Amino acid sequence: MIRAFGDINADALPESLPLFPLSGALLLPHGHLPLNIFEPRYLSMTEDALSSGRLIGMIQPEKSYTNPTSDDEVLYPVGCCGQIVSFEETESGNLFIALRGLCRFKLSKELDNKKGYRRSMVDYAPYVDDLREDTGKINDRPRLLNAVKQFFTLKNIDVDWEAIKTAADETLVTSLAMICPFEAREKQALLEVKNMTERCNLLTSLVEMALHSSNYQTGLFHH
Repeated sequence: MIRAFGDINADALPESLPLFPLSGALLLPHGHLPLNIFEPRYLSMTEDALSSGRLIGMIQPEKSYTNPTSDDEVLYPVGCCGQIVSFEETESGNLFIALRGLCRFKLSKELDNKKGYRRSMVDYAPYVDDLREDTGKINDRPRLLNAVKQFFTLKNIDVDWEAIKTAADETLVTSLAMICPFEAREKQALLEVKNMTERCNLLTSLVEMALHSSNYQTGLFHH
């Protein structure tokens, strides 16, 4: 059964997308990503998207940069198409938007820039199942929650634990994968796994590895 994405189904997805390369930003199918848009080229991109389907392709550059991503920056081959579900303009002219992840895509042929932002032909075919609810299960939910709780304490991340405890499996894994402060290549790995169950296994491993590394650094395992 297709989820309630308005008129969005595989046939309704466009053959090309505007690209928003952003290191460390992970958008997953069915997830929600808030963004503060302030660069002129991405303000133009957002305004164009708002007038034509509200779709943007979130993708990471292969190298992590905090500065604006240059036009010739090599991008990872897989991104996620997001639909703008809310937007608000600030007094300074910035745009606060929220993207809902619809479907992953593979980059195909990059097109000429438009108003300074990048665009590309994209291929959704390997990921059309993203448009459906993932009914996979978390293999060991207590193990995941225990690891994440320690990890968030370590990173001083405040979350609503009651909401986390009661979240459905897919919602839980998607939300945790998106908010955990992993490196870009780890976030990319979470994006590219086949399904939610595999994403959960990888997420658990990444969190436990981070805890293990931190414990070594703080001397907890020293004799």
